[in-house]
Amino acid sequence: MADLNCDMGESFSLYHMGNDAELMPYIDQANVACGFHASDPNHMRTTVELAVKHDVRIGAHVSLPDLAGFGRREMKIEEEEMLNIILYQIGALDAFCKQAGTTLAHIKPHGALYGMAARQEPIARAVARASVIYGLPVMGIAGTLHETVYEAEGAGFIAEFFADLDYSDEGGLIITREHDAVDPALAAERARRAVEDGSLETVGGKSLPVRAETVCIHSDTPNSRDIAQAVSAALSQLKAA
Repeated sequence: MADLNCDMGESFSLYHMGNDAELMPYIDQANVACGFHASDPNHMRTTVELAVKHDVRIGAHVSLPDLAGFGRREMKIEEEEMLNIILYQIGALDAFCKQAGTTLAHIKPHGALYGMAARQEPIARAVARASVIYGLPVMGIAGTLHETVYEAEGAGFIAEFFADLDYSDEGGLIITREHDAVDPALAAERARRAVEDGSLETVGGKSLPVRAETVCIHSDTPNSRDIAQAVSAALSQLKAA
């Protein structure tokens, strides 16, 4: 049955982003920013230690080198450079995991990199090659290059569904620069439907098939704590059924 993951650890210097401490009790996996779209060494260590305290598995949330754009703007980068950028970030977070006496559990591209890897084979290959080096599975969208390229390169794949984001009529994830508040009941129903029924509703009202081995929410959604609580409860009910 699907578990709950969250993109977090995205504060930077004196600037606060997300509700990490409030979310940790409700999630199973934390995708921790590695400094290229958000975070810094102090916040990376704090987030890792917080995850360890709550027995939450940790993943490297790797990004394009776009701190000013929060990693949500596409960039033109060749495969080898992209691989180096990803390895650099994983290595940094891995060091803080070692310091805290834990290990990394997975990799997840962030924002624009996530979308690019779903459509551009060289980018997907760079992600997969990094995952093979570290022996970690990668979260992604089933039926896209995430799945086909990651598996072809020998990387583990975890099918992911987003409870607090919209999907286009073509089945693509709609990535925005900022996340608006989402009705917690709607997010919970989206998660239930994706996991139990294997379907999602697009912005145009279409019903499309989906595979969800893990459900994602975002810490920077304004009412993220309420969303986490509602989605966690929905997934727990499915596990108990």
